[in-house]
Amino acid sequence: MTGSTPQTLGTSHPQPVDLHRLEVVHVEGDAYTVDVREHRLQVDQPLEAGGTDTAPTPTELFAASLATCVAFYAGRYLHRHGLPQAGLRVRTEFTMATDRPPRVASMRLVIDPPPELPQQRRAALLAVASHCTVHNTLHEPPDIDIELEP
Repeated sequence: MTGSTPQTLGTSHPQPVDLHRLEVVHVEGDAYTVDVREHRLQVDQPLEAGGTDTAPTPTELFAASLATCVAFYAGRYLHRHGLPQAGLRVRTEFTMATDRPPRVASMRLVIDPPPELPQQRRAALLAVASHCTVHNTLHEPPDIDIELEP
């Protein structure tokens, strides 16, 4: 959307030119659909939390967002250096805070590089993957406004 005309969500706040949009719509119970460009995702809650467990939770998608961003950056590094991407994996674990407010307390990501990755490239791969867009955003959080439609 680079170069597009600034758009707003019905607020008086100025919006950046590179505005990205998505929409979340209630389906039933705790299930929602997320429309992003021409893609549709679903979210739900597990049975023990009152949902129907038809899809990942928003928190699981948050962790997946970081993991896939790390994988993407690692994959681009490998591609840029003519190294195979086959076998690249990122495993993620997270824990929830036990106090309030509800939130993710810790995350651990492990990059499993392709077996052909030379030892001298491992540190650079880790450095590049550790500076993916989602990770950078967590370190320098955006301004967030949550509003009700008038």
